[in-house]
Amino acid sequence: MSTCINKEVILCKYGEVILKGANRSDFEVKMLKQLRLRAKRIGNYKIYYSQSTVYIEPLDNGAIERIDDMLFQAKHVFGFVGVSKAIACEKNIDTILNIVKEYLPEKLKGYKTFKVESKRADKRFPMTSPEISNEVGGAILSCVKGIKVDVKNPEITVRVEIRDSEAFIHAGQEKGAGGIPYGTSGTGLLLLSGGIDSPVAGFMMAKRGVALECVHFESFPYTSERAKEKVLELAKILCDYTMRVRVHIISLTEIQELLRDNCDEDYFTLLLRRYMMALSLKLAHEVGCEAIITGESLGQVASQTMKAIHVVNEMADIPIYRPLIGMDKNEIIEISRKIGTFDTSILPYEDCCTVFTPKHPRTRPELEKVLEEQNRLNFDELVERAYATKQVVVVKHFGDNIIEGQ
Repeated sequence: MSTCINKEVILCKYGEVILKGANRSDFEVKMLKQLRLRAKRIGNYKIYYSQSTVYIEPLDNGAIERIDDMLFQAKHVFGFVGVSKAIACEKNIDTILNIVKEYLPEKLKGYKTFKVESKRADKRFPMTSPEISNEVGGAILSCVKGIKVDVKNPEITVRVEIRDSEAFIHAGQEKGAGGIPYGTSGTGLLLLSGGIDSPVAGFMMAKRGVALECVHFESFPYTSERAKEKVLELAKILCDYTMRVRVHIISLTEIQELLRDNCDEDYFTLLLRRYMMALSLKLAHEVGCEAIITGESLGQVASQTMKAIHVVNEMADIPIYRPLIGMDKNEIIEISRKIGTFDTSILPYEDCCTVFTPKHPRTRPELEKVLEEQNRLNFDELVERAYATKQVVVVKHFGDNIIEGQ
């Protein structure tokens, strides 16, 4: 790196947080706390905010060498819509143009079109934003062969920002996680299976600021240890965004066997889901969750029709959030690929919902009949016995999982 280049930093751009009013500082504190927790594991960085941008500045060679790792971490902090590496330099047009000629050719390699956007936050700077863009665009054309200006649909955008203390030059801003800071909207209990849908539901609620606790229902020996490991791996992927989650694992084996032996097969899935909801509500109240989160999508399977959902809903004394309710499977898969859960979700290890599946499940159940079937067993006693099997695993973004016990 030439002496003409000052220093490489990371810029994190606010999204809707910028629209917050008197409580905006609360959101900013949460975002900075997330970044600083992550930075501790990467290197020595100075992290601060000004003018709706957070700056991450490496303070030693080790931090400089791991700046791409820090960029990855910043991209997974909810609240930022854009993240990029930038060169910070003196607010002087000659210095800016020299850095453009030295720093950008490698960044622009392979691109055919570009445009320049300039932002002059410091109005004392003697050039207007269009004048800065013209000068920088001319410098790029002089040093990058084969590239052309396209202001309407460029392949890459070069940005020059003239701020209070320094100027910043960057190209190819990457998308941030968006949303609002994690933990600013209360806590929800996610019913986490090994499928595609529930991790996506958890991600979408976390993106809206909901801190997650997770519950997973197992049916050993009908489901394997690999199935549980798969769920913990999905939780680990969610921790790219949340840093840590607790997964409460509850056995449904006894309940499922008794349902199989005593109840109408057609109602098996609905009855099982009522047991799952009762256990989830009990857990939610114990750990301080304000809502239940599920990955249900209307009409996707027999237990997700309007009437089937109502049969489960009527038990709840706190809200049940279903962020996927109006989405089709392709839309859900697209998000799962984006957040990195898809490949794990499709591993062939079954969860409890696939055990003793009825041939002809009820899609338009009547609550009275469901309760009649439910009363064949001692519902409350079975809930208590199942709850006593609970095991807690703390899943962390950095480091190994920790079993807290029962």
